[in-house]
Amino acid sequence: MDWLDALERDPPKALAHRPVPERDLLELFDSQMTSRQLDLMARVKRQENKVFYTIGSSGHEGNALIGRLTRPTDPAFLHYRSGAFMAERYRYLPERDFIDDTCLSFAASRDDVASGGRHKVWGNRDLWVLPQTSTIASHLPKAVGTALAVDHARRQGLDLPIPGDSIVVCSFGDASVNHATAQTAFNSAAWTRYQNLPLPILFVCEDNGLGISVPTPSNWIQASMSCRPGLEYVYADGLDLAAGYSVVSSAIERCRSRRQPVFLHLNVTRLMGHAGTDFEIEYRDPGALSADESRDPLLVSARLVIASGLMSAAEIRDRYLALRERCLERADWADGRARLTTREAVMGPLAPASPKRVREEAVRSVDKERRLECFGGARSLPERAPPRHMAIQINRALADLMLKYPQALVFGEDVARKGGVYTVTRGLWQQFGRNRVFNTLLDETTILGLAQGYANLGFLPLPEIQYLAYFHNACDQVRGEACSLQFFSNDQFRNPMVIRIASLGYQKGFGGHFHNDNSIAALRDIPGLVIACPSRGDDAVGLLRTLCAMARVDGRVCAFLETIALYMTKDLYQPGDGQWSFPYPSGEEYIAPGEPRIYHPEADGLLIISYGNGVPMALRAARSAADGQVRVMDLRWIKPLNVDAIAEQAAQCRAVLVLDEGRPDGGVGEGIVSALVESGLADRPIRRLTGADCYIPLGDAAGLVLPDEQTITDIVGQLIQ
Repeated sequence: MDWLDALERDPPKALAHRPVPERDLLELFDSQMTSRQLDLMARVKRQENKVFYTIGSSGHEGNALIGRLTRPTDPAFLHYRSGAFMAERYRYLPERDFIDDTCLSFAASRDDVASGGRHKVWGNRDLWVLPQTSTIASHLPKAVGTALAVDHARRQGLDLPIPGDSIVVCSFGDASVNHATAQTAFNSAAWTRYQNLPLPILFVCEDNGLGISVPTPSNWIQASMSCRPGLEYVYADGLDLAAGYSVVSSAIERCRSRRQPVFLHLNVTRLMGHAGTDFEIEYRDPGALSADESRDPLLVSARLVIASGLMSAAEIRDRYLALRERCLERADWADGRARLTTREAVMGPLAPASPKRVREEAVRSVDKERRLECFGGARSLPERAPPRHMAIQINRALADLMLKYPQALVFGEDVARKGGVYTVTRGLWQQFGRNRVFNTLLDETTILGLAQGYANLGFLPLPEIQYLAYFHNACDQVRGEACSLQFFSNDQFRNPMVIRIASLGYQKGFGGHFHNDNSIAALRDIPGLVIACPSRGDDAVGLLRTLCAMARVDGRVCAFLETIALYMTKDLYQPGDGQWSFPYPSGEEYIAPGEPRIYHPEADGLLIISYGNGVPMALRAARSAADGQVRVMDLRWIKPLNVDAIAEQAAQCRAVLVLDEGRPDGGVGEGIVSALVESGLADRPIRRLTGADCYIPLGDAAGLVLPDEQTITDIVGQLIQ
């Protein structure tokens, strides 16, 4: 049914008063019509292969109210059906054309202002719309983090890139409410509010009653969300601008003035199916489809505009058809613009690297007076202390980094008063206060969502994940969200962070999947992620400095795998020798990204390549061999692998042993062996020793599934004969 025909068959009567301000009503209606014509254009031009995206906003045009009544400095994390919202927010950018920019995005043009042609996303740096690629629910935790960061920055006296009374807008569909990630966000928001902490976030649930083909039970959203403690539930009619205007305005004002989360339940409908390939008639009753069409928000708005005496039906038809012609014409124009044509162009914003600036930032000194005060005088400075083990050195490095970066925050479960499970953060809470070192909920998705939100507003988050296996509970917050932001925003938005993760195996007597885990394949598979793994305390300090510099300079998302079994290790060859305790490195010492540590560089018989726990094991095996025969390479950087350095060291030795405690499939060792072969070094013996494809069990049985020192020694003996 054509809503214009329906309008002319049933003309509205004049209104006694105007429930929406005149200008607002006209412009809201125009935004709704523009959004609808962009949807229709996408369906037409997709058939001509000029458009590559057809998830439309038809039926959801009521979100224009949110776009109009919030500010362009209110960060927005949007549902993919947000065309009318964007049309309204674009009114704050008179120098930009919303139709042109949207057509460029649909056409995957490299001139697309949102992503540079990498994806059809709603986004604009000047309007504080951060691009989202899936918006099922994975964007909700970082929206909560951003909202928390607004008032946190004000308390800490830090400059914000947005006004201090800003709120965060986060929209999603009704089916997304059931997603575990959404429930995490609602829970963390309610928990935060229960602690009386300000959290100015407007959750906007655009309820069309469907999750693709699965109906949402009647009244489910209201029943499940209206009684959540800490969340103020508000219902608004998103189909009728007159009914929704004051309700939405009031909800936004309460969120802004009270600094508390509001759940805005916006009633909408879905027209034209889920996307261009979705044929609703295959799974929906024709009567239901007709009922939805009769609720078309454009029809409701048009009647309101005519009844208000602002436009006639003929004027509306003329404007609607003019928008249609313009959208089709600009789609053809956008199709003629250049697209991404090289791998380098596509990958450009994914992992920016500024080596010179990173080095300068890493060695930039900390204020001397503040250091003396923090560490308790010149005699207590860490570089003047005797050699210490890794846990102590990481603790001191974190203190130095907190001094260096006022924006740095340390947070996670148990990191504050307790000092972490392994006391690595002990004392930081007392030194820097609860605004900079704080505990979170027991939820890794929340922790990583908070990290992204804080980073969006200029903080440098140093979140802690207690154990590597717990990271897998929340992997998509890094893979699908944190690491994708620079890529899908064409490097216009960044969320730099250094994620500390207690990792790997060999914890004697301590087993089980969650606490003794060597699975890093999922991390290595994340595009753009930097991964460092120290085997000794001084390297841990240097790596942390470089990672923070990479985050600050290039916006990188970094993972720092702290080798649990080496936290407290002081000795290397025998008890009491102290040869695995090292001095705290001076501020001028620097570890470049990808730079390995080489032991016995003069040896040319066998090269052992390893990381983490494998390094001291390799050194002990090397000592058992003939003098001068074994060189050991500590990668230190797990991703990206320094292929050139690997090839350079291997070329100088007659054989290679790759020692990888990870599993045989997806471990680091596979990448190293591939690098050796592809570098033309397959002419020498190459062996790979890995852990078994097995979970790590409790007690001594763990040694049965991990590389053991006797096996390493035996292989060394075989390869240097």
